[in-house]
Amino acid sequence: MIIKRIGVISAAKIGGIIGAAFGLIIGVIFFLVYSVIGVAASSFGPDHGSGAGALLGGLGVISIIAFPVMYGIAGFIGGLLQAFIYNLAAGFVGGLQVETE
Repeated sequence: MIIKRIGVISAAKIGGIIGAAFGLIIGVIFFLVYSVIGVAASSFGPDHGSGAGALLGGLGVISIIAFPVMYGIAGFIGGLLQAFIYNLAAGFVGGLQVETE
């Protein structure tokens, strides 16, 4: 079986979904790190109760929202470009050969 052409928009959608999933994972990691640092800053720092903890906690919440959006957009654009370039290259070399059973 030879893959001669890839649907550009369908590849872009898949790239966007995968990118958003990775963005969510990274956003949760940033949320956890910012939360721990925020609690430490508000509890143990020299500026006890200065609002640094709330600021870092807010950045953590924003990262859970912003990272999946940014990574999703980047994945969509990346998938779009990769599928487009693959289609051009497959026109020259005949496509990608895949063996199945």
